[in-house]
Amino acid sequence: MSEEIVNEKEELIDPIAQSPGYDETESFVGIWGHPLHAMSVAFPVALTFCNFGADFLYWWSGELFWARAAIWAAGTAFLFGLAAGATGTAELLMVPGIRIRAPAWTHFVIAVLLLSLLGLNWGYRLQGYEAAVLPYGILMSGFNVLVVMVTGWHGGKLVFDYRLGTSKGS
Repeated sequence: MSEEIVNEKEELIDPIAQSPGYDETESFVGIWGHPLHAMSVAFPVALTFCNFGADFLYWWSGELFWARAAIWAAGTAFLFGLAAGATGTAELLMVPGIRIRAPAWTHFVIAVLLLSLLGLNWGYRLQGYEAAVLPYGILMSGFNVLVVMVTGWHGGKLVFDYRLGTSKGS
């Protein structure tokens, strides 16, 4: 009886893995073989952390400089995030091996949420950057740090576990 169960497990076929283009995972959007999405995500990630750090330092010290730094970090995180999102969306839609996998769509949805939150954070601060920090600005930037960590973790799994959106070289 146990041999029948083992034989049944061997016969299982993943229908997604049988799809045409499943193995086509190399980046189409790059410069000289270097994927643009992988290169561009570092900026919005770092700036999201900088935004939270500047908010924290403003709360701790009361120095106006940190509130100004926070609005700049929030705005540039959002704008660089748009660029990273554009290259990531292009990869998702153009590469069949990426488009067919559900984890790529999970990463996409969370990244769109992150972009929305980054834009909200920046827009909120445009009404008055000093008054915006406490309490809602620091709460938004802290939540953005959590979302960027989840998004980055999913993106890292796509690259390191599935080798999606990478350049395999010639």
